[in-house]
Amino acid sequence: MAGTTTTLQGNLPMSGLLILLLVAPMAAATQFKVGDSLGWRVPSAGAESYNQWAEKNRFQKGDSLLFVYPAGQDSLLQVSKDDYGSCNTANPIKKFTDGSTTFTFSDTGAFYFISGVADNCNKGEKMVVVVLADRNAQSAASPSAPVKVAGAMGVLGSLAFFAL
Repeated sequence: MAGTTTTLQGNLPMSGLLILLLVAPMAAATQFKVGDSLGWRVPSAGAESYNQWAEKNRFQKGDSLLFVYPAGQDSLLQVSKDDYGSCNTANPIKKFTDGSTTFTFSDTGAFYFISGVADNCNKGEKMVVVVLADRNAQSAASPSAPVKVAGAMGVLGSLAFFAL
């Protein structure tokens, strides 16, 4: 009996590491400030486009975007793909005018955003964001399937299992 207790106590630190490695990829949602310090505005000549900015980030269900823009001078529209391509401001899915808009992704897929000022949209104040699966979701087709951990966390997780 004493040997069993010693073995369990000896593995407690490793078990804690294993739990940490499995929980770490399920981190809380992230808020991204669109355009970083510049905010949501017409990009200056030679500046990174909003789509280039979006491509450098990984958006998942539950994450949010913070759009900061001058209220009364600009606005934010969520639009369809067609309206995005033509900078059509007439039929938005959603319209925001408060100057500090937080948009939370409640679903996966492509989301299209443009300035509520058509001329600003034509000058590049528009963005497509592709949202991936929820950080905490398991496969809908196989609810009991194990969670796959990719990248460095996957290697560390494998090492943790191997060490056990």
